[in-house]
Amino acid sequence: MPRFPKWRSTRFRVLLTIFLGLALEDLFHQYYYHVPRASQPLDTPFQVGCREPKTDAPRENATIIMLARNEDLDSAIATIQSLEDHFNRWFHYPVVFLNDQQWSNEFITKMTETVSGEAKFEVIPSEMFDYPEWINKDDAKASMATQDANGIHRGGMESYHHMCRFYSGKFYDVKALKQYKWYWRVEPHVQFYCAITYDPFVEMAKHGKKYGYTVALWELDNTVPSLFRLISDYKKEKRIKTTELWKSMINPSWIPFPFRSLLSSQSWRDASGDAWNLCHYWSNFEIADLDFFRGPEYREVFDYLDRNGGFYFERWGDASVHSLAAALLLEPHQLHHFRDFGYYHDPWIVCPANARGGQLPNSDVLGSESGKWAEEQDGGIGCRCECEERRNFQSVCFNKLQKATALEGFAPGFNKW
Repeated sequence: MPRFPKWRSTRFRVLLTIFLGLALEDLFHQYYYHVPRASQPLDTPFQVGCREPKTDAPRENATIIMLARNEDLDSAIATIQSLEDHFNRWFHYPVVFLNDQQWSNEFITKMTETVSGEAKFEVIPSEMFDYPEWINKDDAKASMATQDANGIHRGGMESYHHMCRFYSGKFYDVKALKQYKWYWRVEPHVQFYCAITYDPFVEMAKHGKKYGYTVALWELDNTVPSLFRLISDYKKEKRIKTTELWKSMINPSWIPFPFRSLLSSQSWRDASGDAWNLCHYWSNFEIADLDFFRGPEYREVFDYLDRNGGFYFERWGDASVHSLAAALLLEPHQLHHFRDFGYYHDPWIVCPANARGGQLPNSDVLGSESGKWAEEQDGGIGCRCECEERRNFQSVCFNKLQKATALEGFAPGFNKW
């Protein structure tokens, strides 16, 4: 057999050792971001199927909020009527309507007639729905024009930038909301498809939850090119521990150390070269604890981001800000997925199958409307859900973000994609 010169054999062993070392380091890096299944479920449904609404039970200090304008009247009525039909006709929570303009008498009159609880109409202070003093307005408007020319979703809409900033860091200080601890955010143009026969505010409080959602989707990457890097830099600067929620947001790079750090020059990666997987909770539906957002930790995160100017020089959405902040500051058991709610916001729908034997067809409170709702299915969890379509988008982000709460694969009651 031919024999290699000694120097070649030595070089081969050195290269092999380096290669194996880099491969081993990379495997450890991937393992670090692996989110294991918890020892017990941390987020089970508050209810499976229907129950008689406890109409005389104590309520939480909570409200429903809607940001709308006078021209949204028809769609606002449709949304609130849907919420009344499926929930609030039994619980009568107040609804706070927010607008950056003066309300019309017609909007006030018709919405007051639609809401079964108290209807409140608040005009957002201009300093909450405008450019902050440190933003150069001309530069910001030029940037928005460029965003629009580049096809960034709603990048050219000045009011949309104001709205994203408002919901990211100002809404919880609106005067009309100061008295409340909990809020349920709804928007014009959304619909609900399942009867909600329990009080979600009471259940959130009882189970120690801080943030609840219905939909998890990929963010549009061109709207938030620097957001993740900034928050990850903040996390590192403040030495905030890495939670399982944070790990569920990360796509770890397969490039080994030390070459991985070279990727940090890309604005959508952290200083170590790892990226956000772009999964986030869709914030047009939220049931959450206002004290979480009012707390010093969240306020500091928002102020840090706000000073950067990305709400105008990019098109940061409040959904991404809320999601990354929740992953940064909350524990997995503090989040709740309302998988028993049927919800539609154009173009996405999410809706569970109905629980077999759990529809209370002869209920005097719910009404005897057997046959109106979709058929019952094994494994279903819904109450009188009226939709046949379970979901019209993939479940990848659901699966990623729910691993931290011991849920793997597809949520109960949903069809696979």
